[in-house]
Amino acid sequence: MLPEDFTSTELIQKGWSGDRKYCATDAQGNRFLLRLSPEDTYARKLEEFQSMRKAEALDIPMCRPLEFGTRNGEVYAIQTWIDGEDAQDVIPSLEREKQYDYGLEAGRILRKIHQIPAPAGTEEWEGRFNRKADRKIRQYETCPIKIENGQAFVDYINSHRHLLHGRPLTYQHGDYHIGNMMIGRDGKLYIIDFDRYDYGDPWEEFNRIVWCAQAAPAFAAGIVEGYFEGEAPLAFWELLALYISSNTLSAVPWAIPYGQEEVRIALEQARDVLRWYDNMRNPIPTWYREGLSG
Repeated sequence: MLPEDFTSTELIQKGWSGDRKYCATDAQGNRFLLRLSPEDTYARKLEEFQSMRKAEALDIPMCRPLEFGTRNGEVYAIQTWIDGEDAQDVIPSLEREKQYDYGLEAGRILRKIHQIPAPAGTEEWEGRFNRKADRKIRQYETCPIKIENGQAFVDYINSHRHLLHGRPLTYQHGDYHIGNMMIGRDGKLYIIDFDRYDYGDPWEEFNRIVWCAQAAPAFAAGIVEGYFEGEAPLAFWELLALYISSNTLSAVPWAIPYGQEEVRIALEQARDVLRWYDNMRNPIPTWYREGLSG
């Protein structure tokens, strides 16, 4: 199967991916996801395709990778099409119990994803993440827009760096949150957009759970309990607060080039995070208990 085999293609406008994405249809009316990328991304895209094959082998509900190659100066990847709706549009409208159930499934899926080990020779986590955190702190400190009480994030990172020592390394989806999930016509949860995959501490993968908590706290709580098959250990919450602090700090500098609306969203999310964590004094966020109790 090649890109020219399709009889029609419809551009998909959603998402932040650098790929061009299309809903592609063949002569028999079957639909597929076609992703096109610059040719200089070949090595990265080949690794992405191969890692998706490993995830598929674990029975992850996802767009299954079918074909990969280069054509007309571009890298192409063809995947199965998921017929359904965006989870971020469906889940918040459901009853709390159903939100939680979908969260449990998302957590179980993530635990499966993390069964894939990082390649031999992957750099140890402590040094790598400390460099990332230092870079994000510098970006925030030179940013013209500041978060009210943003120093709480900096202080939390600096006082909890020791938690990074000796962390395991696994494959990561890289952007695991409600915006990269779908509810199929069959009612099942599916995971999409593996293009930000990485290798690192599996618990770092939860750093995007703030998007889930804002949309549906019960769903977010379910993700944690599905992953851990019950309550998470305190060590998880303490480390996750560090990862979320780092992400939240960098969100404002990242948002500035995209305009005032993105800056507003970043600042609003920072306020929510500080409220959930009592200005980073309590590592267990309030959305967790709220999600469990309604």
